Amino acid sequence: MAALARWCVRHRLIVVLLWLLACGGVSAAAAVAGSAYSNDYEVPGTESGRATQLLEEGFPGLGGDSDTVVWHTTDGTVRAHGVRRTMTRTLKRIADLPGVASVSGPYGRRGAHRISADGHTAYATVTFAQPAEHIKKSQAEAVVRTARAAERDGLRVELGGSAIGLTESARGHTAEVVGVVVAAVVLFLAFGSLAASLLPIATALIGVGTAYAGIGLLGHAMTVADFAPMLGMLIGLGVGIDYALFIVTRHRRGLKRGLSVTEAATHAVATTGRAVVFAGATVCIALLGMLILRLGFLNGVAVAASLTVVLTVAASVTLLPALLSYIGPRALSRRERRRLAGRGPQPELPTGLAARWSAFVERRPKLLGSLAVAVIALLALPTLSLHLGTSDQGNDPRSSTTRQAYDLLAQGFGPGVNGPLTLVTRVDGGDDKLALDGLDATLRATRGVASVTPVTYDSGGDTAYLTVVPDSAPQSQRTSDLVDRLRTEVLPRAETGTSLDVHVGGVTASYDDFADVIVGKLPLFVGVVIGLGCLLLLVAFRSLGIPLKAAAMNIAAVAAAFGIVVAVFQWGWGSELLGLGRAGPIEPFLPVIMVSVLFGLSMDYQVFLVSRMYEEWLETGDNRRAVRVGLAETSRVINSAAVIMISVFLAFVLSGDRVIAMFGIALASAVALDAFVLRTLLVPALMHLLGAANWWLPAWLERRLPRISIEPPECRAAHERLSRMPVEELREEQQRDVRDIPG
Repeated sequence: MAALARWCVRHRLIVVLLWLLACGGVSAAAAVAGSAYSNDYEVPGTESGRATQLLEEGFPGLGGDSDTVVWHTTDGTVRAHGVRRTMTRTLKRIADLPGVASVSGPYGRRGAHRISADGHTAYATVTFAQPAEHIKKSQAEAVVRTARAAERDGLRVELGGSAIGLTESARGHTAEVVGVVVAAVVLFLAFGSLAASLLPIATALIGVGTAYAGIGLLGHAMTVADFAPMLGMLIGLGVGIDYALFIVTRHRRGLKRGLSVTEAATHAVATTGRAVVFAGATVCIALLGMLILRLGFLNGVAVAASLTVVLTVAASVTLLPALLSYIGPRALSRRERRRLAGRGPQPELPTGLAARWSAFVERRPKLLGSLAVAVIALLALPTLSLHLGTSDQGNDPRSSTTRQAYDLLAQGFGPGVNGPLTLVTRVDGGDDKLALDGLDATLRATRGVASVTPVTYDSGGDTAYLTVVPDSAPQSQRTSDLVDRLRTEVLPRAETGTSLDVHVGGVTASYDDFADVIVGKLPLFVGVVIGLGCLLLLVAFRSLGIPLKAAAMNIAAVAAAFGIVVAVFQWGWGSELLGLGRAGPIEPFLPVIMVSVLFGLSMDYQVFLVSRMYEEWLETGDNRRAVRVGLAETSRVINSAAVIMISVFLAFVLSGDRVIAMFGIALASAVALDAFVLRTLLVPALMHLLGAANWWLPAWLERRLPRISIEPPECRAAHERLSRMPVEELREEQQRDVRDIPG
């Protein structure tokens, strides 16, 4: 690491130009290639996946995205001559728009079911030629403009559907700007130097910007969800600024001790840079753990987020030292430079609140540890009621047209019309057709079914489907129960004596299948992620206690963060106030992604905190001193880093995207609990209670473990010297150590 830092400082112009060239080149390539994101939740081998496949094979025309135009009258009915003439003309104009394959309206014998019983609400189905992810935003906006032009007094028009959702007013890059501005303010308050406060932000922006464009290119090679770039930016800005902050802090400490700019930058990368690389590796391991689930949708998210972390770490240990060499001593504030020039280098001892807090934790470890456990347990309680399900446009903000259309349909036709189930089967012979012709009557008599459409056959009569409208909302548990009832009771009886094999598809069925697959693989996934993380910490810190405590702390942080997410998004505590829509279930894929990200991020503070304790332990062999010094010297920078990361994550609530807002609140909650409760309270309390057992490792395991140390070489040399020193001489050495902490 030291050699890398020296090379970057010596060739600083080349390093800066290479990074700018990489960022500009990848961004240009992404702009030329365009985006190719896909939200494909189908899991191969599930029943809903087979239903979708059969439907695409037998009815290719149904492959495009289907959206709805809903109109509602306050005076008269939708059958009134004026309303009918206006909407018929409007639907014809929509049908002629680019990208629209067909429009099915309510006026006519076959469309009567699209008019509500009270006659005040009607809807038309707009089928696009392409799936939603391939529809241009301009095409969807044209549909919205054309439909909205029909509005007048007494006639209200709203639109819903995946393609229409593309037109909802995005909040631009407000979230990123707010997060970066808050981070800049915190950095300036911490450093007192404008130049030093801007470098972590510049480094993170270059790394994240390169990764953001790279994710766009990645979408052409594998399935990448449309929220992956925003998720990568969220994670990258948080960890990128933090990683750079730790290195700049160590660099400033070297300058205060009288080191030259080159020596200070080299020493910062050789020491803290090691911890940065190690922390980044733990984040990537946790993220790439999603690959063991073998779900294409999550593979792209894992690789995209890992790419962002890798590039931010690379920028922190290469671009940052080059930039530090450019600003020279201006990394210190004017007052710090005057003090250094007047008094010369002085030892930097932790004082003030950090030192007093560290001493307080040392005196009251049992009380403070119990308090921390109680707080985490209380916040984790809502996790017990976690419900995975369909979060649809009914959860959009109340002001959006998609939410208005959803509510109008639910009020006029019942909540199930927003998420109908599709039953698809192969047909072989007259007996199958006879059974299918009588199936609709059986389905209408089934509990939970509101209506059933007649059977539709393909041109060859080999495939058939019918649509079942539940009497409950798509995200309701009653709809999930109906899916199970159809699959296990109703359809098996109807198939008896025939060759029919009816598959249940649709939004709710797809999400339920997706959730079942994820929940089934979740124990393996969590076990692998925790196991790999513990193994990495075991090798780095040569201790059994450190990785076990880290695993427990990470699980606690994840559980508490989930509890907060459940309270806000599932219970609806403040969700409407934050502009995040009404309460609803948690997305099925969210637990896996959140476990990966939260587990990785929560390891960061463990690494930075314990690595400083480990350095002190290797030098002195005194556990109480190691914990006290490590906490006192790192708590301030950890708290500053946490405030930055929390600000960045919370700013993403402003994105207006429910999924990204979930990530933002979950990550901000986890970081806050991790930094202010776990790492600065519970971890040091436990380490004081355990004493030297924190650093115990069986001799046979020590000999067999490879050495991947994050401590600098001088600390390893000190450890080897102490390990060979007699006990009496070791005690004298500790008594001569004058670097004690006041208070």
